[in-house]
Amino acid sequence: METTTTILYQAELESPLGPLVLCATDRGLCHIDFGTFEDCELPLSVWAAKRGLGGQEGAVEWSRHPDHPVLAQTAAQLNAYFRGEARAFDLPLDMLGTPFQLRIWQQLTLIPYGEVRSYKQMAAGVGNPLAVRAVGGANNRNPIPIVVPCHRVIGADGSMVGYGGGMPIKLYLLGLEGYSWP
Repeated sequence: METTTTILYQAELESPLGPLVLCATDRGLCHIDFGTFEDCELPLSVWAAKRGLGGQEGAVEWSRHPDHPVLAQTAAQLNAYFRGEARAFDLPLDMLGTPFQLRIWQQLTLIPYGEVRSYKQMAAGVGNPLAVRAVGGANNRNPIPIVVPCHRVIGADGSMVGYGGGMPIKLYLLGLEGYSWP
């Protein structure tokens, strides 16, 4: 059985949060990471290889390509979001995860701009109200933060809990969206 290597296109975007690495396949946006590509290349390559994108040898083929249509569209929509001109994203996504993770990530996209949901509400939303910890795990593994708005999930008591990009980024994003916590 022959495996092929998927080319992963990447570009960096300067944002109010600092640099963001945008990654796409030919099918769509597959990853956003906080930092520069130089800082993120190793963990991104491990992430991609675990998802079978590295081919037979496991090596990931990166192509710096800021003009790639998906990356250019992502950059434009993120810039509009950060300027307060966009409240939603309309991008082709290539989400790579387990069926449960995909269901949770789809639920995340349904949380309206400027609103939040608890992990418990998210679990109930996928028909498994006892899966609160699993929802937290899926949220933590969301490969496309901001666009798939995992920052909009909070504790059942309204507390600001966990965010892969760090709590200051979560608070910034919620503040940008006009959410005011109790």
